Amino acid sequence: MAAFGATLIYGLNHTVAKNVMPVYIGPYAFILLRVIGASLLFWTVSLFIKSEKIDKKDWPRIILCAFLGMVINMLAFFKGLELSTPVNSSVMITLSPIVVFIFSAILLKEKIQSMKAFGIISGFVGALILVLYTAKTGENAPNIPLGNFLFIVNSFAYGLYLVLVKPLISKYNIITLLKWLFLLGVIMNFPVTISHFLEVEWTSLPLKEAVIPMLFVVIGTTFFTYLFNAYALTKLTASSLSSFIYLQPIVGIVFAISTKSDSLSLVSLAGMILIFIGIYLVTKRTVEI
Repeated sequence: MAAFGATLIYGLNHTVAKNVMPVYIGPYAFILLRVIGASLLFWTVSLFIKSEKIDKKDWPRIILCAFLGMVINMLAFFKGLELSTPVNSSVMITLSPIVVFIFSAILLKEKIQSMKAFGIISGFVGALILVLYTAKTGENAPNIPLGNFLFIVNSFAYGLYLVLVKPLISKYNIITLLKWLFLLGVIMNFPVTISHFLEVEWTSLPLKEAVIPMLFVVIGTTFFTYLFNAYALTKLTASSLSSFIYLQPIVGIVFAISTKSDSLSLVSLAGMILIFIGIYLVTKRTVEI
């Protein structure tokens, strides 16, 4: 349920974030807003839990996780979203489970089970069917090739982040870990993003078109998704969690149907079925371990 909740928010984020960039806020300014907002939220919540000390030997891994998950991952995705389209971002993020699967086998020594491999392939094919069949043209996308390349960078960074952070999540309280990761994220992003952040006309932002979507991205797409995914990692392997990414195109289709901007076809239904089969196969054996 935690993994599904994070996926639901991420699925909506492709469109929500795109609608405010770059009209009201640039991608780099958005990143600084995200990490500052999430850091404040996690440090506030940490006041209500037992204090926990981080072992010195774990700091290098924590710093690397912050660099991958709160810097490279975010900068590449939001800049890519500005340059490309939400549909393309949905296509490219489906690379993440495959990246996580490979890194998990190498770094975490996860067994490459035939059913899990088949599940990832099934989900990947289903996701491609959805995003390619429902592709729309005419969107604001000034540099699609560069944007798509940045989505690939995002997939690799986030995939490696999930693999490297799992041992830390098993050792520390989730809130303790995330408050430090996001504080480091603020420090690392600051030099690159502060000039863009100061260019935003904060006092003249419209409530419905800009402020509410920004709050959704900070509270939902940043605070809750990282919290949900961290909790999910305590119950699932990194490769199992990453497989939920395949649900994001389904979220997009359901949202489109609910707003009467699209309809459900047999091809879309086939893609959804392949995705659900894939997630079932990937997560089924993991729960038994």
